[in-house]
Amino acid sequence: MILVLSPAKRLDYETPPSTGKFSEPRLLDQSALLIERLRLLSPAEIASLMSLSDPLAALNHARYADWRPPFTPQNAKPAVLAFAGDVYEGLAAATLPAQALDWLQAHARILSGLYGVLRPLDLMQAYRLEMGTKLANARGKDLYAFWGGRIAELLKADLAAAKAKVLVNLASEEYFKAVRPELLGVPVVQPVFEDWKGGRYKVVSFFAKRARGLMARYAAERRLADAAALKAFDDEDYAFAPEVSDDRRWVFRRRLA
Repeated sequence: MILVLSPAKRLDYETPPSTGKFSEPRLLDQSALLIERLRLLSPAEIASLMSLSDPLAALNHARYADWRPPFTPQNAKPAVLAFAGDVYEGLAAATLPAQALDWLQAHARILSGLYGVLRPLDLMQAYRLEMGTKLANARGKDLYAFWGGRIAELLKADLAAAKAKVLVNLASEEYFKAVRPELLGVPVVQPVFEDWKGGRYKVVSFFAKRARGLMARYAAERRLADAAALKAFDDEDYAFAPEVSDDRRWVFRRRLA
């Protein structure tokens, strides 16, 4: 299987990486085109486009100006260690043993507005560009138009290289919309994480994001070959709920109180 994850807005470039291994993003030529487009924007235009505060807009204006290959361990950081949001707190990649990190590198992919598709150890320079951003470009009105079928084509190649028969979607709707599942050639399975709240089971965003990272960690620690083995996932009291699941939508539930 191949797992796909969303990136995170929050980044950590202060903590030294836990591994000396790294790789290079494979769509950097496309990323460079986006950077050229972003460099045309003023801080005020960035703030308006991305609904950012003035300080955050200025920070990202500077990031776009500073962004340049070649990426090295001195000016970039492996993506799975640079992202620091809820998903990545669940994944806690810095505490994984080397064999589990190797599994992630082969079987996990991170979708990105700027980089398209990242392997976990691909070096990444800091940025902010969410996939849903309506950044007009030479290919259309937004990033979905910009990436077109490129993300799916690369994922299809990765699926073939891994001899994977399933893609497991642990990404958000915003990011998975950039994948064209009909181009992949394999079925897509979507785990859904629900918590008991207000008298019913529902998706609670914070918990669901963390659970996606926990599931990726669960797979990496066990170096799973079969996606069906994910149904045994039970971290932090989640359990597979077959009565509300089907072949493509796997629901995991927990009731903490």
